[in-house]
Amino acid sequence: MIALNHVFPFSLRDFELILEAALSQGGDFADIFMEYRHYQAVVMEEDIIKETSESIIQGIGIRVISGEKTGYAYTNDISYEKARQAALTAAAIASSPSPTRIKALSSQEIKHNFYPLKISPDKLELEKKVALVKEVYSACLGFDRKIIKVKVALGDVVQSLVVANSEGLYVAETRPMIRLSSLAIAEDRGKREIGFAGAGGRIGYDYFAEIYPPRQLGEEAAQEALKLLEAVEPPAGEMPVVLAAGHSGVLVHEAVGHLLEADYNRKKTSIFWNKLGQKVGSPLVRIIDDPTIPNFRGSYNVDDEGTQPKPVILIDRGVVAGYLQDRLSAKLMGLPLTGHGRRQDFTCFPLPRMSNTYIDRGEHSPEEIIKSVRKGIYAERFEGGQVEDSGKFTFTISSGRLIEEGRLTAPIKQATLIGMNIDILQNITMVGSDLAFSPQIGTCSKEGQEVPVSDGCPTLKIEKMTVGGQL
Repeated sequence: MIALNHVFPFSLRDFELILEAALSQGGDFADIFMEYRHYQAVVMEEDIIKETSESIIQGIGIRVISGEKTGYAYTNDISYEKARQAALTAAAIASSPSPTRIKALSSQEIKHNFYPLKISPDKLELEKKVALVKEVYSACLGFDRKIIKVKVALGDVVQSLVVANSEGLYVAETRPMIRLSSLAIAEDRGKREIGFAGAGGRIGYDYFAEIYPPRQLGEEAAQEALKLLEAVEPPAGEMPVVLAAGHSGVLVHEAVGHLLEADYNRKKTSIFWNKLGQKVGSPLVRIIDDPTIPNFRGSYNVDDEGTQPKPVILIDRGVVAGYLQDRLSAKLMGLPLTGHGRRQDFTCFPLPRMSNTYIDRGEHSPEEIIKSVRKGIYAERFEGGQVEDSGKFTFTISSGRLIEEGRLTAPIKQATLIGMNIDILQNITMVGSDLAFSPQIGTCSKEGQEVPVSDGCPTLKIEKMTVGGQL
């Protein structure tokens, strides 16, 4: 890992002086976020290594909060003078007549580590990373003669960060991340389809040697493309929909999770803003966001405000039980911090964001759930979707299957799921015991900021849902 004292040559007293500058024009609170990121990437396409790259991003962001007003300034020059100038700029944006004295900084020990590693990703030789990419590529291209093109991309990053604030907090940590993906194009009788597979998380490269063989990842992408060559047009209308375990978690993330982030509720733009403690779904539904799952992509030892994270039950037996809080929203709403203040990088101020969001397991077997459907859709993978503040959403299924007389039959693609999130929560009638998570490669976008996330669910039966397809 990167030595923090080498990356950030600041003493505690330097941080205190910068915070004093940030509050020199008044304000309630100020904090400093400093980071250093080391990236490496390898891309293989058309039978050659198309790209290898290495980059470094570093900088300092200074925030001042005065009531609901936020002043933010940043610099990519890690020097005391530039940091102080940024602090004075933020102070001018969020000035107030009432000065605040800072507390002396005290280093906070992180007593847990949610991503222990044998070897940090930045310590593995480039040659071994190239060999890993070639193994995935070869497995994918050689899986079937119908696979005509493959692209494999590998990226890793090690982020070192420091957070210091006017309440005396000082904390530092280092976060690893790996993302490996394979894209396959299959062709048969003039028809082309794309398959995709990926894996990663806050892991070391030993993960691919010990848990998830590279060949498996390449073969999964090829299998997906080949299956889609046989896909039929989906039916349309109102019908039962079964969501497959794992990948379908993205629907929970988008349709429900975002609207339980505190800023949307504080501003009363979410359909859930006045529903805390109220029943909005089936008693079978329990939705949790947990930043503490070991090695998961959305996990962290402290959030980007330096708060210790904790699991939050968002919906408990169908009742809205909590919101995801950052420091500003928690203060304005008079609710406790949950450790969900996250930011894309030092150029951005934190927002309340999801981490690893999932529907908890139930009691039904997946076989039992599928057998209960006479005619419907089994949704396996999703391409993307849109969700409005009102809770109305549209999602596209990239691959799935028909359910006929309690059996999975023909593969389908490009079916559209349309509905309201509260309607869907109320129409969940069976929850599987097979909780699984989607591949650890997801990124969530909000207000122009992207952060790594994960999502999951067991097999779920939605009794009725509008499916857009072929009439």
